[in-house]
This record gives sequence, structure tokens and C-alpha cells, in this order.
Amino acid sequence: MIQQKILPNGIRLIYEQMEHVRSFSMGVWVDTGSVRETKETAGASHLIEHMVFKGTQRRSAEQIAVEMDAVGGNLNAFTSKECTCFYAKVLDEHMALAADILSDIVFHSVFDPAELKKEQGVVVEEILMNEDNPEDVSAEASNMAFFGSEPLAGPILGTKESVRAFTRETLLAYKNEHYLPRNIVVACAGHFDEQALIETVARFFDIPARDGCAGQLDESFPGGRRTAFVEKDVEQVHLCITLPGFARDSDGQFPLAVLSNVIGGSMSSRLFQTIRERLGLAYSVYSFPTSFTTTGTFTLYAGTGEKQAGEVLGRMMDEIASVRKNGVTKEELERCREQLKGNYLLGMESSGSHMNVLGKTLLLQKREYNEAEMIRRIECVTMEDVERILPVCLEWENACVALAGRVGKQKKALLERIG
Repeated sequence: MIQQKILPNGIRLIYEQMEHVRSFSMGVWVDTGSVRETKETAGASHLIEHMVFKGTQRRSAEQIAVEMDAVGGNLNAFTSKECTCFYAKVLDEHMALAADILSDIVFHSVFDPAELKKEQGVVVEEILMNEDNPEDVSAEASNMAFFGSEPLAGPILGTKESVRAFTRETLLAYKNEHYLPRNIVVACAGHFDEQALIETVARFFDIPARDGCAGQLDESFPGGRRTAFVEKDVEQVHLCITLPGFARDSDGQFPLAVLSNVIGGSMSSRLFQTIRERLGLAYSVYSFPTSFTTTGTFTLYAGTGEKQAGEVLGRMMDEIASVRKNGVTKEELERCREQLKGNYLLGMESSGSHMNVLGKTLLLQKREYNEAEMIRRIECVTMEDVERILPVCLEWENACVALAGRVGKQKKALLERIG
């Protein structure tokens, strides 16, 4: 059973007991990500995520690692477009240690200037590493083309220039603006005593309340068809097509998840069976939906040989047009519904998975997670639901296409094909 508490300072605690496991997972979810950043603060959320592991008032970076390793636990973090999460997974007997370390790094990191300089170099190397991955490059270019000047276009890592420009003062100013208790959710799942958990969280997360609010996000896309070419001296051409999707918790979210599985979300999907299995034109070909707070995207990707890029792109476009015109079959609908349900339930067999959905749902959707509702919404997707979303998420006039690789010589022909 899922329970909620609100600490006196405004931090929200949500937890779920799982009696059949020995693990305990805790996540500190903060309502800030790249959508909250400006051109000057681009990459701040991600750099803060790195810096909190570099030492606190009580622990050095090495001590943080040693204490967690000593109990066989896992400590990590990630930054997304809309949030940042710091999390730990330990045996149930080490619940207090997880809470102690997480609260220490999130609220009491020192942001040493020397460590900041080193970590700026690390993040710049991370940006360069992504630039060396043409699959990432095509996805980022497609996303930027789709969202234009909107906040969701910004890269999570920031830019080399913005990352290098941060000082201890500017980074702490961003942190102080966004790391407010009312913008934080502590999510816990696994094996624990309920009263002990409440007392532990109250003790370690007893920080002063501060005024301020993250405010509402303004997430949208400008519309229209755009194309991006990124010249990279690599063996393959990487194609990424971004189309409109649906916001988190909206009526279109689950029909699109089913549709994506039909088009390219599995080994039995149309794109995989046609482009890889029947024609042998690509090793990697897939599709996936992404939902944000007020909007979403539907993305198709393929990596193929330079000479085959035009044909693969054409096949992907043909499939989009075919599904929009003819819809999906009853057999595809039933198979993909069951596939989604199976994948979801199998993926929820750990305390970490439960912690993730508890924290993310409460932070971003402002409500409590309900597994039964999730399964019901998958099972209730009908042919009519799928048909209803086709004119939106398969609208070629709003498609943004990015191609990364040796594409210069083919640019004219590819533009003609895209239209």
C-alpha cells in the first residue's frame, strides 16, 4: 500500500512496503532539469548532479563512495529534461545510511572550486563523447529541430561554453533557486518498518523551509516540418524522425505506446520486420514515445549504410503513411497491448522500479502512482483510440528529420524525398 506524508518544511514523502524483498530503495527527486534553464544556465542541473558527489561538509568524495561500497549498496543520480534524481539501493538494515548519505550530498555539498573546475572538464568530455556518437547526435538534432526555441530543445548536458562558464557562485545560485523543500519528493520502496522510515526521513531531511516555487512549465512545439543535416565522418547514416506525441497522463499517451510497438517498438514490429529482417538494410531500427508534462514526441530511428540511407528513409516514411491511412490490425493491437503490459510488469519486479514510479509520478504528475490504473489504461486501448491519434502523431507536416553521417552528397536527394 502506498502512503504519503508531508514534512513540516514541505518535502513530500511517498513510500511503498514490499515484504517479499530484502532491498530498500530511496530517491530524492527535485523539480528541476534542462527545461528550467536559460542559455546562460544551460547544463546547470546536470553539473549540480555531478558536483554533489564531490564532497560534503562531513564526507569527502572518497568517503561517500567507501561508505556505500562497504554495505554493498548502489548510489547514483540522473538528470532529465524535467527533473533530477539522486538515489540509493541498499539492504533493508542500511536504510538509515542511505537516508544519511542522500540528504548529505543533496543539501550539504561544499562545491569546492577546485573540484568544480575538474568536474567541468569531466562534463565537457561527456559532451564530446556524445558528439562522437552519431546516434545521439541525430536524436539531439531531431529534438532541437522539433522544439525550436522552446525549453525542451535544450540539451540536458548544456554546451561546452555554458558548462565552462559556471563559477561556484553561479552554480550555487541556481541550486538555491530550485532546490526548495516544496520542490522535492523523497520516494522509498522495499522492505522497511514504516515508523522507522518516517522517523529516519524526518531526522535526515530536516532542513529549513524556504519561499519560492518552480512555477508551471510552458512546454510546446512550434509545428512545421524541418530537416537537420549533421556531417560526420562515420560508416553509417543515422536517421531520426520526430513527430508529435502526447503529454504525460493525457488520453493519447497509452494509444501511442501501443502504436509505437506496432510501428517499431519491438522485434515483431513493422519497421524491424521490414527494414532489418526482410530487407537487411539496418541492424538497429526502432521507435519510441516520450511524454513530458504538457506535450510529447514520437520518434523513429534507424542506422544504415551511406548508400542505403535514401531507401531506409523512404521505407520509414512509407510506413508512417500506410499506418496513418490504414491503421493497425486487430491482431497487432491485441499483441502489442499484451506486450506492453508484460514488459511493464516484468520491469516492476524490484524496489528500485517502484521507487522510480512513485517519485516521478508524484513530482511531475502531482498525484499518487496506481499500478492497477496503469494496467487498466493499457488493457483498455481500443482500435478507435489508436485511429483517433493517427492524424496527430503521424502528421508528416509536423515531422522533423535529422540525418547524421556522410550526408553532404545526398542532401539534395534526401530533401526531395522528405518533401
